[in-house]
Amino acid sequence: MTTALTLSHGRRSDGTELLTAVGEIDMSNAAELARALAGTAGPLVLDLTEVEYLDSAGLSVLFPHAERLQLVTNPLLDPVLTISGLSDLTTVHGA
Repeated sequence: MTTALTLSHGRRSDGTELLTAVGEIDMSNAAELARALAGTAGPLVLDLTEVEYLDSAGLSVLFPHAERLQLVTNPLLDPVLTISGLSDLTTVHGA
């Protein structure tokens, strides 16, 4: 069964690309996130404030893009980002 994930593209007021994710990110839809990330170039803000779950498959998609990502997250994701080490490789902002 596929977990619900909605991705929407936009731009911030400073022109930086913005990708907003809503729902859960797991092995059933991590490829969808990977395609969305691959379809962007340059710096990217990934808004995860409405993500309720992020598993290792989702994390593995984020690591190759860490140097160009800024993450906006909710407190629920803080432990997994810290334990995985992703928060040491990219900028993480709270909502």
